[in-house]
Amino acid sequence: MRNIEENRQQEKKEKADKAIRVQKLMCEVDASNKESIKIKAQRREEEKVLEQKIIDYQRNKDRIEEEKMAEAARAAAEKEKELQRLLALQEKANDRQAEIDEAKAKRAREEADKLARARKAAEAVKAEKVKKDLEVARVKQFKDKEEVITR
Repeated sequence: MRNIEENRQQEKKEKADKAIRVQKLMCEVDASNKESIKIKAQRREEEKVLEQKIIDYQRNKDRIEEEKMAEAARAAAEKEKELQRLLALQEKANDRQAEIDEAKAKRAREEADKLARARKAAEAVKAEKVKKDLEVARVKQFKDKEEVITR
């Protein structure tokens, strides 16, 4: 009987030891699970932070690109405005030069007309003088002829 009692005691002890080991294992598993959950939560947090950094980087990159595009558009608009201003100045200068050229041409035509009128008038005076000279010469010739005939 003693053996049976010892066996029972042994079994009780083994059962208690087993329960302690199971309890220890459960504690270890529980601690491991908690550590695993903690690590997973940290990883999720790190991923969130990394994703936020990526989003911030992309937003910053997009903002910089938009600023570059806006600056390029502003520079192009400014260049176009300057080109239009220069074209307007060139057109104004061309118009002014055309007016000057037209005024010069008008003066040249007027001068040519004046010279032509003066030349015509001089020719008319000369023709009149030649006509008078011819008349005087004809009259003189006629008188001379008469004189020669009357002698």
